[in-house]
Amino acid sequence: MAEAAAHVIVIRHGAYHQRAGVPSARQPFALTDEGRAQARACADLVAAMVAAHGLRLAPVVMSSHQLRAWQTAHEICDALPDLERVEETGALAERGLGSAANLTVPEIEAVLRDDPRHDPAPAGWKSDSDYRLPLEGAESLMEAGARVAAHLQAAAARAVPGTVSLHVGHGASLRHGCHHLGLLTRDRIAALSMFHARPLLLCYNGHDRWSHLAGDWKVRGRDEAPID
Repeated sequence: MAEAAAHVIVIRHGAYHQRAGVPSARQPFALTDEGRAQARACADLVAAMVAAHGLRLAPVVMSSHQLRAWQTAHEICDALPDLERVEETGALAERGLGSAANLTVPEIEAVLRDDPRHDPAPAGWKSDSDYRLPLEGAESLMEAGARVAAHLQAAAARAVPGTVSLHVGHGASLRHGCHHLGLLTRDRIAALSMFHARPLLLCYNGHDRWSHLAGDWKVRGRDEAPID
């Protein structure tokens, strides 16, 4: 028996007050004014996308616990009458750095240098999909992506046919999640980013097959360093 198609929209949070030099992970800061404007504009993009594909919005917007994602979700929810509330989940969080959360890159590297139990961090560790800091509570980008993918798979499994649910999270974990869903090859993870507060429509087609229906990835410049 064929499985019914199910739809989800994934959204990266808007621009926010990011501490300089800190890996863009679980910083607790709010959206900037630009980020709030991006989130409000996202509501119009979502409405147009949903209408173009003949879908209806599921009433609950899912968000990570990070303030910037929660605020983005609320801006969208407040602007679209079919949306009723925002619910938070740790499954949509950015890659966790464990006990090194919100330290700068040099501070993290100094911690590892000064701890005789650990090897120094390898060059480019921040954007290495498989590297996990050897610190309590840390995860790799691939592990974060697996967590996000499991969340989206569960959302698809419980979806009402003809509806689409919104999921507001973070660029790196969402991209790695899409890799686990078969939507991005490994080399494309680093080549792409996500625009702030721009929706991507994904469809689960049954039998573990997903497709990207609408919305644009952001293509990184040749010399552009990953910041998420």
